[in-house]
Amino acid sequence: MKIEINYLVDMYRDSYFPDFLVDKVKATIEGVANYLENEAYTKDTVQQKLDEMTDQLNELAEEFEENDSQIETVARESIADTVFLVLKAYHIDIDIEEAIRNRDW
Repeated sequence: MKIEINYLVDMYRDSYFPDFLVDKVKATIEGVANYLENEAYTKDTVQQKLDEMTDQLNELAEEFEENDSQIETVARESIADTVFLVLKAYHIDIDIEEAIRNRDW
């Protein structure tokens, strides 16, 4: 059963963030949600997926800058809120700061 999550609401509402880049952020987070939905996992494997997700988001930071945007306060909070919603939806008990511990933004 697919769980409905509103991804990156504040980023999509703000024209400062190009939609095509927000779509890339969303797809990256959805990768974790798909993993949780379709795979057997432990807290450690979930954290590993979250680290991989965050590393991919770190790589997108340069692309945001190339498009006169950046992963700043609104984006950071929107990403953290969305990751929190994913973890909550799948009953994963990982603190949000730990979940996105690899972030450079």
